[in-house]
Amino acid sequence: MKAALLRLSDRLYDGGSAEYGALPAALIAATLVTGTVDAVSYLALGHIFVANMTGNVVFLGFAVAGAKGLTVWAPCLAVACFGAGAWTETRLGRRSAGDDPRRLSHAVAAHAAFVTLALLIAALEDDTKTATRVQLTAILAFGFGVQNAVVRKLAVPDLTTTVLTMTVTGLAADPLGKATVRRLVSLGCMFLGALVGGLLVLHQNVSTALGLALVLLAGAGMLARIGGAGR
Repeated sequence: MKAALLRLSDRLYDGGSAEYGALPAALIAATLVTGTVDAVSYLALGHIFVANMTGNVVFLGFAVAGAKGLTVWAPCLAVACFGAGAWTETRLGRRSAGDDPRRLSHAVAAHAAFVTLALLIAALEDDTKTATRVQLTAILAFGFGVQNAVVRKLAVPDLTTTVLTMTVTGLAADPLGKATVRRLVSLGCMFLGALVGGLLVLHQNVSTALGLALVLLAGAGMLARIGGAGR
């Protein structure tokens, strides 16, 4: 399996496996998770995101302006908990080099623990109640903050797992090449995660969508442990 993951890295980057090891595969899986969980947060937790903080800042502006169906507290809570997760990971990870690939596997494991907790809450409580939404928003945003603090340090180009604005810009502005492929992969994974997550939330329930996210995180964690040679 590792040989196949290294070949994938070679096809996505000029430095390939020598520079990034199997990390791109783990980040691709994490991007699927983002689409899936943000489908849960937007469709079931009051039109917010727990991974995409840019969207929350915009939603906050709309809410302050008086837009119906939006609240001020929800995006504020998501941003605060995301930031707390990133701050916590940074402080706890000081003993490791910022670009140590093993740090990603630890962050994904922590993220999976938070998604598991959210899954249990969603299964046992009524997710239409404000109290339940507060718990789920805080837990899921904190987990993404932990993971994104590490992804930012690793700085694997075009695989940020959450933000796609610059990905789309690069796709349109730069000449065709390996960067085009990885940007399309990133966009496709976010779309696919959102599509499947949305279908599960709308036609099944929140727990089912979070269960899928947990499975994807388990895969991302496994890939993160496999990879990292050369960093």
